[in-house]
Amino acid sequence: MNWFLLIIAGLFEVAFAACLGKAKESTGIETTYWYIGFLICLAISMLLLVKVTKELPIGTAYAVWTGIGAVGTVLIGILFFKEPATFWRLFFISTLIISIVGLKVVSS
Repeated sequence: MNWFLLIIAGLFEVAFAACLGKAKESTGIETTYWYIGFLICLAISMLLLVKVTKELPIGTAYAVWTGIGAVGTVLIGILFFKEPATFWRLFFISTLIISIVGLKVVSS
């Protein structure tokens, strides 16, 4: 269950980064709504991370959480913010995914 919650926490990290990107593109009251979404996603992500670190090793949990956030944010950037999908970006994101899975495999 803790690994599932950790994945959810990582997805909320992606969501708060996406909210920042959308806030940068917005104007007026819409910007405020994106910042409110950022704060909500940030709070949920952090609370879930705190919860799972009571059972999972902090080093592993934090690395997986930030890894999910990094991979997800890069993918959101490519898919929705028109960031480049170069070979080297995708190569290093792939190595990050392999590292995240490796941490899960070797953690008790």
